[in-house]
Amino acid sequence: MPKMSSAVSVKVKHNGVVHDVTLDPSSPASAFKDAIYQKTGVPLDRQKVMIKGGMLKDDADMTKLSAKPGQTFMLLGTAGPLPSAPKMNITFIEDMDDSELAKATRTKAGLTNLGNTCYLNSTLQVLRAVPELQLALNNFAPGMGGVDGESNLTAALRELYKAMGSTTEAFPPLAFLSILRQVAPQFAEMAQSSQPGMGGGGYAQQDAEEVWVRILNALQASLGGLPASSAGGSTSGGNTKFVEQFMTGRITVKRSTAEAASEEPTYGEEPFSVLQCNISSSTNEMTSGILDSLNQQLEKHSDTLGRTAVYDEVRRVDRLPAYLTTHFVRFYWRRDINKKTKIMRKVKFPFDLDVTPFLSGALKEKIAPAHAKILSVEKDRDERAKNRRKAKAQREKDVKSDAAKNADPASLGTATSGGIDAPISSDPRATDQTEERMGNASSTGAVDAKSQPGQALSDEDERALRAKEDADVKASVHPDLAKDTGCNYSGLYELVGVVTHKGAAADAGHYISWVRKDLESDEEALQRITEKPDEQEWYKFDDDRVSTVSKDKIRALDGGGEDSVAYILLYRSKK
Repeated sequence: MPKMSSAVSVKVKHNGVVHDVTLDPSSPASAFKDAIYQKTGVPLDRQKVMIKGGMLKDDADMTKLSAKPGQTFMLLGTAGPLPSAPKMNITFIEDMDDSELAKATRTKAGLTNLGNTCYLNSTLQVLRAVPELQLALNNFAPGMGGVDGESNLTAALRELYKAMGSTTEAFPPLAFLSILRQVAPQFAEMAQSSQPGMGGGGYAQQDAEEVWVRILNALQASLGGLPASSAGGSTSGGNTKFVEQFMTGRITVKRSTAEAASEEPTYGEEPFSVLQCNISSSTNEMTSGILDSLNQQLEKHSDTLGRTAVYDEVRRVDRLPAYLTTHFVRFYWRRDINKKTKIMRKVKFPFDLDVTPFLSGALKEKIAPAHAKILSVEKDRDERAKNRRKAKAQREKDVKSDAAKNADPASLGTATSGGIDAPISSDPRATDQTEERMGNASSTGAVDAKSQPGQALSDEDERALRAKEDADVKASVHPDLAKDTGCNYSGLYELVGVVTHKGAAADAGHYISWVRKDLESDEEALQRITEKPDEQEWYKFDDDRVSTVSKDKIRALDGGGEDSVAYILLYRSKK
């Protein structure tokens, strides 16, 4: 005799709406969760199904639930759109080619170490974190077979990034490395047998900062810029170069000497692509190290005095790029031992960087409105995120109370909210007003909700308010900065990439890169600030090995030992 189905019809309550769902104890928990998804639109990875004693886990034994017909389960989680029929034929993962798999899984490809090339691999992975660079490279037409070495290197970078985006496997940067060694022979230097751990006959380890600068120089020489937002559909920025737009700033230089009071100061300007962080015996954090590099003393001939004098050289930033690179000057030449040496000192760096102390007076004045507006918006968003988390915690508390009551046979067939019994309506559109009040804010409007302290906004109101805040920030930008494509208009940055060096030897060791793993959608952003506000994942690129790490691991890269220590940092503008 065939086995009778043990499936039962139960109730699932989500955001005040009661759904009829079939539960089959002989099937895995994932099947029940999928049935819930079909009804509620809450993806499986966001579902928190409350049962007696906690939440339903994916590996739970469904037979132990002893579910009864009509029993109510409480569900927490942010819903997405309900599933719809596929518009294209379904392709299963096992049937995908490498390119399709890379796009579907968003898997990041590592780079094969071709013999002491970790310095190059780590640099390439961090530069790949600049989406505008990818766009500019896609607009770059020349191939790799021309007579211009800089153009060939740029074309090789374009092809390398395209290949990395089409594979889930580690990729060997052979073409790029070959052209790099042609245009910059220093990177073809062979290792000496006296170098520890290197042996003779292979290529020598190189400095990641030197290859970073060399790549930017090649891009500056050949890669065209991007158009301003008002330039319509044009594909070039005229004669402007990409690096000049997005990765180069401008510094004003003032030189004066106290030894000749009558001598007028001299002024000049110069571009920069990297801000140096000098490290001395008193340097504890990055900002002070950068200020030390901007305020220097030098000796030079004074025409007024007719002799050499000590001059104060004060540098201040007069143009900020959208992407700011900082370099920790950890390697220096020790004359007493005639050897390159590494500074191991611990130097803290911020995830959020305010560069106001580095700026000229004129630029400080221009960025002030946008600077103040962004800080105000961030403060308001943090407060709203706290309200959302408090509301969520209260809902979870009430749902656990409901789950405990639903486990009582005497309460089967009823739905509860806040511990108060309420009859289940046969209408699936029925809502529980008590739970609704405990949930997100009412639809009184995002702007009005802001004037009600402590109230949690709905997802819709949160998105509307964020759009208004974005518009307010844009309106606060100084006209001169609004016209400057690729500049930073607020003086505020966030960390997105780090190149580290591991080991005590300056000419050896190992380079690794760390790149922030950005959220894929606004929905995920709202989910994160509600559930895990301090969680931020980063990719770790160790040549061909790619993994994810927490933000705490990035904090630990500030030095003080022979483990990986921050060497190059890439910041991008806050918007």
